Amino acid sequence: MASLKELKNRISSISTTKQITSAMKMISAAKLKRGQDKIVQIRPYSNKFTEILQEVSSNLDKNISSIYTETRNPEKVLIVLLASNRGLCGAFNNNICKIAIKHIEDNYSTQIQNNNVKFFCIGKKADDFIKKLKYEIIKNGDEILDDLTFEKTTEYAEFLMKNFVNGTYDKIEIIYNSFVNATVYNQTIEQFLPVSLSNNDNTEKNAKSDYIFEPSVEKIIEEMVPKSLKIQLHKIILDSFVAEQGARTTAMHQATDNATELIKESTLMYNKARQAAITNELIEITSGAECLK
Repeated sequence: MASLKELKNRISSISTTKQITSAMKMISAAKLKRGQDKIVQIRPYSNKFTEILQEVSSNLDKNISSIYTETRNPEKVLIVLLASNRGLCGAFNNNICKIAIKHIEDNYSTQIQNNNVKFFCIGKKADDFIKKLKYEIIKNGDEILDDLTFEKTTEYAEFLMKNFVNGTYDKIEIIYNSFVNATVYNQTIEQFLPVSLSNNDNTEKNAKSDYIFEPSVEKIIEEMVPKSLKIQLHKIILDSFVAEQGARTTAMHQATDNATELIKESTLMYNKARQAAITNELIEITSGAECLK
């Protein structure tokens, strides 16, 4: 059994850790609440914007030509991988990075052999993971997670659109954790470019009677697609950020509970050791007194 001093130091150390994890839990919970409010607000807007875009596109000829909808043979692929800047959030980072690697190995083996799969990492943990595997990282956006604004995500969206339009990449996909609730998030893979304007038959039937287009449908599409991409990227990064806070809140809650249990166990061991020490001292005193008789 450990000595009384060792047990006392252990209890003190665990108590300090518990204070840290409890504080981190409260901070993450506050960030989660703010982020959750934002994601709840932007999702209906983003979904409606996409719905309108699809309805508008249904009025176009099937031979619509757009720089953002051009489907090419994906010889050069860019993967936008979202993780976090910091750890202590369970398997949040590890799982999404493994999903990304499995995805490219399953779908882009030829491109990997030709060194035509590149990464744009958002989050230091994603950056570190991909560097270890020797894949090329063309850009990182770690700083945006510390100050997430629409203006900054717009810069990233414009960067991605520019690289698609000029032919640097034929396909751009985003891999991230999608927020469901405080304890659940899903690993998600979304195609960012080229944009798919596919629609169902019911929407196509209703669209022509619902809208009057001025100056032209083509012009509206030309304006709407870039805006839709900017909104989509902002929603995705916000989704990942909120999922991160949910994962960290859960991880720190569990760590705090574990620390509480360890303190209870260590305190019980300390009390038993103290009682044993007192009992030994009493036995020694009694034995000494008997010897003096």
